[in-house]
Amino acid sequence: MAAKKACESFSKSLIEDVHKWGCMKQTGVSLRYMMEFGSKPTDRNLLISGQFLHKELPIRIARRAIELDTLPYGLSEKRAILKVRDWYLDSFRDLRSFPEIKDINDEKEFTQMIKAIKVRHNNVVPTMALGVQQLKKGIDPKIVYEDLDEIHQFLDRFYLSRIGIRMLIGQHVELHKPNPAPHVVGYIHTKMSPVEVAKNASEAARAICLREYGSAPDINIYGDPSFTFPYVPTHLQLMVFELVKNSLRAVQERFMYSDKVAPPVRIIVAEGIEDVTIKISDEGGGIKRSGLPKIFTYLYSTAKNPLDEHTDLGTDDRITMAGYGYGIPISRLYAKYFGGDLQVISMEGYGTDAYLHLSRLGDSQEPLP
Repeated sequence: MAAKKACESFSKSLIEDVHKWGCMKQTGVSLRYMMEFGSKPTDRNLLISGQFLHKELPIRIARRAIELDTLPYGLSEKRAILKVRDWYLDSFRDLRSFPEIKDINDEKEFTQMIKAIKVRHNNVVPTMALGVQQLKKGIDPKIVYEDLDEIHQFLDRFYLSRIGIRMLIGQHVELHKPNPAPHVVGYIHTKMSPVEVAKNASEAARAICLREYGSAPDINIYGDPSFTFPYVPTHLQLMVFELVKNSLRAVQERFMYSDKVAPPVRIIVAEGIEDVTIKISDEGGGIKRSGLPKIFTYLYSTAKNPLDEHTDLGTDDRITMAGYGYGIPISRLYAKYFGGDLQVISMEGYGTDAYLHLSRLGDSQEPLP
């Protein structure tokens, strides 16, 4: 049924256009370039930025739409995946039917349109997760999930590309805001304090732990709060939040019925010349060595999946303590997007250390899948 819907609503010429644009070369942007370019949001710069996105976004979106149609194991036929593909095709069509941007009025209209595209794609991650669930339900038990390497690599490329698309659109939209806060250039904060962001993110994670379990381990943060470097605070917030949330859950579940006091989760922020590293350490019992590779896949979560066929994604924005197993792999993609990385080292029977490396140099290009 859904496949039919797609064919009826998207003309043959549009699909041909998608394939044409999907073959074009993508252009990566660095954090430093976004920062320097956005620090003077003159009409001329906004016009250049709008013209760049008018050409760049359809290329990136077309590539994903093509991939969504050619997934292995019948994943492309799943209802949720077809829904995502339709969003991508709608957005491609909107971008391609927008005329050339000649002046600042065109640019303003274009900005409204890409803003709407960003909203259209808000629920892509949970909807994709639902599609993978639909696949797992019907999959031949003889196939080992970890062998579904192709799907895992596709999801890595897909989500990395999504981070890039949302960053470019968000950055452009934010530059239109009058009177930005000092040191803020769109999504980028040129003097971001990693200790401050870690504090906010860990407080948010602790509040969720308190709500779910009625108590929560303490969190101790070590590092110089006055140290700053240019980065995207929302990205760092998301990564630290995910990692701290996992640590709190592990410690809480390990010490819930114990007469010992739950040990605190420790966050250490270290500034190097090339990297800022944030280590999140817990004594939550660790992960079996055989389970470690699984924490970076999208087909695995130790927690029960909060999504099922009947979840209305539009209504429930509550973040549960344990999700659909995407927190860690997606956090690693956020780290990689600006040249960093995420490593998890476990001592089974004791605890886990997560190392979040963030590049300080700001001139690594976006990795373009």
